[in-house]
This record gives sequence, structure tokens and C-alpha cells, in this order.
Amino acid sequence: MEFALTGRTAFVTGATSGLGRRFARVLAAAGADVAIAGRRAERLADLKSEIEALGRKCAAVPFDVTDVSAIPRAFDAAEAALGPVHVLVNNAGMSRDGKAVDVTPADFDAVMGTNLRAPFLMASEAARRMIARKGGGRIINIASIGAFRVLPGLATYCISKAGLAMMTQCLAREWARYDINVNAICPGYIETEINSDWFKSEGGQKQVKSFPKRRLAQEADLDGVLLLLASDASRAITGSLMTVDDAQSL
Repeated sequence: MEFALTGRTAFVTGATSGLGRRFARVLAAAGADVAIAGRRAERLADLKSEIEALGRKCAAVPFDVTDVSAIPRAFDAAEAALGPVHVLVNNAGMSRDGKAVDVTPADFDAVMGTNLRAPFLMASEAARRMIARKGGGRIINIASIGAFRVLPGLATYCISKAGLAMMTQCLAREWARYDINVNAICPGYIETEINSDWFKSEGGQKQVKSFPKRRLAQEADLDGVLLLLASDASRAITGSLMTVDDAQSL
């Protein structure tokens, strides 16, 4: 199977840290030129330098995915620098920890706006452009095992990811005729910059010991499925929700 992405352009949101940063590097290493988006311009600049050192073109597009008016402009900037976007990775996300009874309307709106509304609008903008040029494409949403099971203390997060999973299948069905494949990666707990302090704590270590493999998954564990879904190897894969959780949900 062919996983090379030479001649393709990918757009990755939430690329300033964690999984998004990893995804951008992996796509570039496979041959793609990459547009990277996030709110922290200085981090985007650092990542841009790393990608260009791999011999690939990179466009840093600083913007907030919850700003509806900024989405078309972000695609315009990416495509002006790199050409048409073939692969969209909807990675930007957030959470608000705590009991459901303590969640404020503002907290709820913030999580839904980032994790569900923004990916829908990003995907729709990408699809409009893909349909217009009749070239097909790949849209990869980053969901979670929280789309299928309860993660205690993360009610709004789980609700948003469940919505993202259904959105993936709805859009896959609607856009199949245009050769636009829409899939979701559903990771389990992976140690990143955001959660590393928790998993080093006593409570975090206890949680890790409750997993079947007594360990956390690693960012690199998502490389294979990312390249599969971004490349021609996934020609017949659309509407799939791919769990990569190191057996955590079993």
C-alpha cells in the first residue's frame, strides 16, 4: 500500500503542541506540504522551521478556530502559500474538567465551540473547495474513546466527542460521491504536554495502573493510522471511527 503524500497539501489545526504538532511533522516526513494553525504564533514559527528543515513547504496560519469569520481566510492563506488543501486534520480541541452540575453555560459553549462547531465549519469549508475543484480529499477528525464511553469528570468533553463521531459519519455519507473521505481517530489517554503533570501524580499513576497494559499510549502510536487515512491507502475507507487506545476501553 502507498502511504506517500508527495504532492499533497495538509492543513492541521491545533498544531502548536501535543498531537497536532506531531501530526504536522509526520505528514511532512511523508512528503506533504503542511499548513499549521493555532493561536500561538511563536510556536507555529518554531514548527514551521522544523518542517522546512525536512525539505517541505510550510505555511503558519495563526487563528482561532472558534472565530467563524476567520475560517475562510485561513484556507485562503494556506492555499495561497501551498496550493489546494487535500488533507484536513481537525485536531484543535479542549476540555473543562469537573462535575456536570458545576459546568457553566460558558464552559459548555467553549467546549462545544472548539470540539464540535469548529470542526464542522472547518470540514464544510474544506469540502466546498474540494468539491469545486473535483479532486476529492481526506478529512480526519480527532475524536476520543470518550465518544463511546464515559470518562468521569469529563461530561462536556465526552458529549462533544460523541457529536464529532456522528458528524464524521454524516459528512462521510454526504460527501462520498465527491470522493471526499471523512474518518475519525479515537485515541485513548496519551501523555502530552497538557496532561503530563497529572500522570506523574499519585492519582495519575493509579489511573495508569488501571489500564489493561498498565501504561499510557504514546503520540507515535497514532502515526500509522494518520498516514493510512491521509493517503491513497484509505481509498475505500470513509465514515470509520478508528480506536487507538492501547486496550484502555476494553
